[in-house]
Amino acid sequence: MDPRTPPSLSELTTYLLSKAGKEARSRLAERLAEEGLRLWHMAVLAALADFGPHAQRDLAARVAIDASDIVKVVDDLAEAGYAERARDSVDRRRVNVAITPKGRTALKRLRLKAGVVQDEILAPLDGDECDQLHALLSRVYDGLDSA
Repeated sequence: MDPRTPPSLSELTTYLLSKAGKEARSRLAERLAEEGLRLWHMAVLAALADFGPHAQRDLAARVAIDASDIVKVVDDLAEAGYAERARDSVDRRRVNVAITPKGRTALKRLRLKAGVVQDEILAPLDGDECDQLHALLSRVYDGLDSA
């Protein structure tokens, strides 16, 4: 434990979780920046790959990005050739977004980078401990909806 950290804080699991998360996010941001991307770009690509094409407004809700911010993220992805937009044929006000083959390839690279960061952050744990941590954090995360 960092000797500068007040013991009363290091006793709080939520504090440790926050500090570890902040470090993981910072390292991941550095790796994604090597690709000229941010975490929101990866989140949008993952949502499109996992759930299929989305109306832009629905995509913003799915990844919890403000509707005004999703436009810039999708603009960046479209400019890079990672996503494509098209007007909905039924409702011309709706813009649909889909991942491209180039976007799927980019997402694979981003996942590899995220895996490297994860391995760095979780290096003090063995494989079973990593699995246990993942299971526990998944339960906590799932419980956030009911809190």
